[in-house]
Amino acid sequence: MRTKISTTFLTMFIALIASFGLSAQSAEPVQTETTSKVAVYYFHFNSRCATCKAIESETQKSVKELFGSDVSFASQNLDKEAGEALGEELGVNSQSLIAVKGDEKINLTNDAFMYARTKPEKFKKILEEKIKPLL
Repeated sequence: MRTKISTTFLTMFIALIASFGLSAQSAEPVQTETTSKVAVYYFHFNSRCATCKAIESETQKSVKELFGSDVSFASQNLDKEAGEALGEELGVNSQSLIAVKGDEKINLTNDAFMYARTKPEKFKKILEEKIKPLL
């Protein structure tokens, strides 16, 4: 009798564990912009310095002026669930500026931190040079 209860319990336990594994595999990945369009993402946290704020504003302004609707810009907060999920999908876990088209990614972070606040025209030129080949 005791063996039968143990076997039943073990079978139920294995079924329960298997159901958790199956439900975890069915989760849908986060979708990014369509792969035919270039997207520029600025990832940040809640707390931002003056340079971080300049990166966002200068990038947004420059992308709109240079590329219009051909290139989208989105600011993503890594402290929020949606920003964290997109960051994970794109391999980003800290403040970053990246341009993405399909599987191709261009990291613009160093240029952004170096020039967005102090030399915005130079930064705009760099954005144009690095994003234009993706179009």
